[in-house]
Amino acid sequence: MPVFEYKCSSCNSKFEVLHKSSIDQKDVICPECDSKEIKKLFSTFSASVQGHSHDHGCNPESCGMPSAGCGCAGGSCGLN
Repeated sequence: MPVFEYKCSSCNSKFEVLHKSSIDQKDVICPECDSKEIKKLFSTFSASVQGHSHDHGCNPESCGMPSAGCGCAGGSCGLN
């Protein structure tokens, strides 16, 4: 099941809910103030790449990512 991010229009708190994508948004309630005035936020996802790890820390020489543009982003390549 995916995790969806929401923002409450009443109290401005942000929260995450683990539920099926088929659930109706009107059934989601803010955990802070119990309001149903919520908005689904656009969020990114995280993907795991097998066979790529950086137990020693990420650096462009040992990363295996293309060196053009330094795929490691200064040690935070996201492939750890």
